Amino acid sequence: MTRIVIIGGGPGGYEAALVAAQLGAEVTVVDCDGLGGASVLTDCVPSKTLIATAEVMTTFDSSYEELGIIVADDTPHIEQAARVVGVDLGKVNRRVKRLALAQSHDITASVTRAGARVMRGRGRLEGMQALDGSRKVVVRTADGSEETLTADAVLIATGGHPRELADAQPDGERILNWTQVYDLDELPEELIVVGSGVTGAEFAGAYQALGSRVTLVSSRDRVLPGEDPDAAAVLEDVFRRRGMNVMGRSRAQSAKRVGDRVEVTLADGRVITGSHCLMAVGAVPNSAGMGLEDAGVRLRESGHIWTDKVSRTTAPGVYAAGDVTGVFALASVAAMQGRIAMYHFLGDAVAPLNLKTVSSNVFTDPEIATVGYTQADVDGGKIDARSVKLPLLRNPRAKMQGIRDGFVKIFCRPGTGIVVGGVVVAPRASELIHPISIAVDNNLTVEQIANAFTVYPSLSGSIAEVARQLHTRKENGDG
Repeated sequence: MTRIVIIGGGPGGYEAALVAAQLGAEVTVVDCDGLGGASVLTDCVPSKTLIATAEVMTTFDSSYEELGIIVADDTPHIEQAARVVGVDLGKVNRRVKRLALAQSHDITASVTRAGARVMRGRGRLEGMQALDGSRKVVVRTADGSEETLTADAVLIATGGHPRELADAQPDGERILNWTQVYDLDELPEELIVVGSGVTGAEFAGAYQALGSRVTLVSSRDRVLPGEDPDAAAVLEDVFRRRGMNVMGRSRAQSAKRVGDRVEVTLADGRVITGSHCLMAVGAVPNSAGMGLEDAGVRLRESGHIWTDKVSRTTAPGVYAAGDVTGVFALASVAAMQGRIAMYHFLGDAVAPLNLKTVSSNVFTDPEIATVGYTQADVDGGKIDARSVKLPLLRNPRAKMQGIRDGFVKIFCRPGTGIVVGGVVVAPRASELIHPISIAVDNNLTVEQIANAFTVYPSLSGSIAEVARQLHTRKENGDG
């Protein structure tokens, strides 16, 4: 029987374990924290659970007056707080942790039911490949003992951890990384978020919705520098309208506690203060101390593991998946990399990883969902494509729901009209992007999307309308 050892239990690891076990391999998963990894225990599942609460708060705060909702409140007008609805952050965070642990337990149960063995410990590769093609993996368990496993193939899926600045070390109380925020019992009165990428933007928006006064410190000229510029502009405008202090081109140099306050010093000498500070300045791959280079595994300068499109590393019989590879920090991509690795090694049919069909989402309010080629690809000449952007203000369902911000944008090839990418900025954009993802993955044309029936009224109607406009332009020969 083929022996597979998987080091790391995140999406890449547990999905690989399920595939390998189903294909008849003897599978051992080595993980030190619990299956699901950071994605389930400290990152994706917890943050999106927190954001779900924030989303309810935002919807209520921004819509109840326009939609005619009356909130009964006996507080005398002169003493009435600016906000009618509040949040118990301690209760929210207890729910976050409970759901994360439940998800981890469910994953463990699925993996063990499939026939895989789960070991709690830290694994490392031992030396080079043996003459028979096998690999040795040494597992150090929590009690300090070691066990050596023999594997025909090894998958590294150890993920990453929050990057830290030398002069802004988290203490878990006032200066926090994104894994520590769920230990807070009280809502930060004034939260400074350092970093305006996806993680920083999501937490900044969430805590602002929950009731914190938020300052977002961005070293770039806009929030979400890696996302569609039109989408980022909408989100930044929403943030500012809701009262967030967005500081562009402001690089944080240090953060320190001063009593019950935090002082953040910027590179230009300015100092800003708050009750708490969240550092969201990227992630570091968990690749150190695993004997990877001695085993022939090539690492990039960043510490990420180099892989090809079927998840192979430079060492025979060693594969890698997930954030440790630096390919695309998404749970869906990690899971696909893990499945591809097992299909490839075990001789099943496999298609190489195609990042141009990956859909992703930023869970802010509004959400930003993307798939396929981007505006940057078009502007940079990587692909010749036309686009149409339709604001949601024109959508009848959006008007009924009081939605003012957002749009649908689709990219298609000139001549053929084949859809190659799209952007949706809207509430629940993560759900609305799916039809565009199907179109990109299956080389559908704007004509095919335009001819499909949509519900009236619906937000998805804007997708069909954009497709109709692109199709009309194609027919008329417009650029």
